[in-house]
Amino acid sequence: MPPADWNLLTDDLQLALSREALRRATETLAEHAKLLALEMEQGTLTDRGGPEALRLFAAVVTATSQDAFGPIGHA
Repeated sequence: MPPADWNLLTDDLQLALSREALRRATETLAEHAKLLALEMEQGTLTDRGGPEALRLFAAVVTATSQDAFGPIGHA
């Protein structure tokens, strides 16, 4: 979406779209951390003490994003 199109959206719609983008980014980060932990456990990647740290990171990202962003439409 070109910037000019973005500016035509209402503030509420811009906020809703931004929050959804952040929610999806959070989910992506958490899923990547979980996948990396699994890969380390299976020996695909070298384990340098990371699987549990990655799971903790995923849990923190998920937990804090739910509190920070809340449901869409309730800004």
